[in-house]
Amino acid sequence: MIRDQWYVVMRSKELKSGKLVAATRMGEKMVFWRDSGGNPVCQADFCPHRGAALSIGHLHDDRVQCPFHGFEYDASGRCTLVPANGRASVPPRALHVVTYPAREAHGYIYIWWGEERSEYPDLPWFDDLDDSFATSELVDHWTVHYSRAIENQLDVFHLPFVHGDSIGRGNKTIADGPLAILHENSMEIWVYNRADDGKTSARRASELPEPERPPFLIFKFPHLWMNRISEDMRITIFFTPVDEENCILYLRNYQRFMKVPLLRKVVGWLINPGSKYILNQDKRVVLTQRPKKSGMRIGEVLIPADGPIITYRKTREKLQLEAGRQAG
Repeated sequence: MIRDQWYVVMRSKELKSGKLVAATRMGEKMVFWRDSGGNPVCQADFCPHRGAALSIGHLHDDRVQCPFHGFEYDASGRCTLVPANGRASVPPRALHVVTYPAREAHGYIYIWWGEERSEYPDLPWFDDLDDSFATSELVDHWTVHYSRAIENQLDVFHLPFVHGDSIGRGNKTIADGPLAILHENSMEIWVYNRADDGKTSARRASELPEPERPPFLIFKFPHLWMNRISEDMRITIFFTPVDEENCILYLRNYQRFMKVPLLRKVVGWLINPGSKYILNQDKRVVLTQRPKKSGMRIGEVLIPADGPIITYRKTREKLQLEAGRQAG
């Protein structure tokens, strides 16, 4: 994973008030809960006293109580009570639960995975996804490193082979480019696929004209992707790391071509099965890739059409190195 980044770890609806929610994210066992103000809290699912899981304990008065000996911890991770020592005693400072900065926005829970800061960067999001869109969602668990799942959505020339009966119709096997433009924290991709007439080879990205439309795909580091199907229809996916061999895809469909309020939800219900079908076509292949984690030096022989994947891998490696230097 890339450190010093915001990651979506679950949907807001999964974190109910008054409940402790256990989840493995970023390779760590974590416990999530809401304080009395409804704000999300994320902490290590580990009592520093004897190592018990806090997630099977109790939540009351903005404190988590360990199920083993009743030690209590507040939203900052500070131990506020050691029952065996008495309420009049001051708990040792060493009794502190690792706590991750958490935010809630756009129907998701984000956590900061990295070093503490006095100020944090903005949460990754697409500002043009406003309330004019109706949405529908699905969640899927993939048994691969999240980088493999991301790269599948940056791969623009697998469509006629993986999705021949859905979004890959037309047998457009030649990939001109694609054109991938890297910005500070994002990558924009324009796709120029066409049928092979047997007379011309694929053009490189440098041979393509200047784009006349918005990008087809946008990726924001560390793990947010959007397919801009049209002005009135988009798909986003957060690729959430569970551990080195598992990830969760939080997919959301956006549409505003249907204006009738009662029909907007119906359209969402109709879109979801199609999204699930296409996602399963991808999943069937990606789960067979080896190794499960991608990288610059894993023995693959890449071609020009893999340009967005190469850019992703180089940028991911650069961000990992930068985060490591800052930590040091």
